Amino acid sequence: MNRLLHNAVRTPDGTVLESRHRHDYREYEDDNGEVYIVDGGLDYQRRSVNHNTPATDLSLTDADPHLVVREKVTWGTYGKDGDQPLSYKSIADMETEHLKAVLDTQKNMYPQVRDLMKAELEYRDE
Repeated sequence: MNRLLHNAVRTPDGTVLESRHRHDYREYEDDNGEVYIVDGGLDYQRRSVNHNTPATDLSLTDADPHLVVREKVTWGTYGKDGDQPLSYKSIADMETEHLKAVLDTQKNMYPQVRDLMKAELEYRDE
């Protein structure tokens, strides 16, 4: 079974809703008046059912091409010294040393994200 790496939708007005972790409920009222939701992070997918204008599914799994996934899957960082505001970087935009440090120090991450980071390091070595 394919493992989820990116849980997101795009509403008709172009707004992207992404759920980054379990119970990370995101809700948005689109210009068309319909409410769109996404929830579940990488543990499950919960979405609104919009009959008039459905959202576009932007989700990615580990079965999708690495060159696509590396650009969309993000990692939250507080900067090298941990004193910056939280920002999210795509796996593709992370420095090699940052990827290695995450793999060495973060033991409670999603296994599929760990595997993606390892695959990114292998990709860079090629």
